[in-house]
Amino acid sequence: MHKKQYIQVIASFNKEGKITPLSVMGDNGLTYSIDKITQIINAASLKSGGAGIRYTCTIGGHIRYLYLEETRWFIEKKEN
Repeated sequence: MHKKQYIQVIASFNKEGKITPLSVMGDNGLTYSIDKITQIINAASLKSGGAGIRYTCTIGGHIRYLYLEETRWFIEKKEN
């Protein structure tokens, strides 16, 4: 089971309004750089609910889905 985990994101906004996330901050307070963005699409999170712009990112060698849902960012987090 997955749930939404709202997170802090540092992003760049260009003059055309394109948003590019640069790094994310985990619950542990550490900042993780986004190494690569391979896809940007409008999509729903089928695992945790919600929808928005989905960024397929590589962070620390792991592929993660980062969502921009209106004005907040979230990732899918596994529940224990």
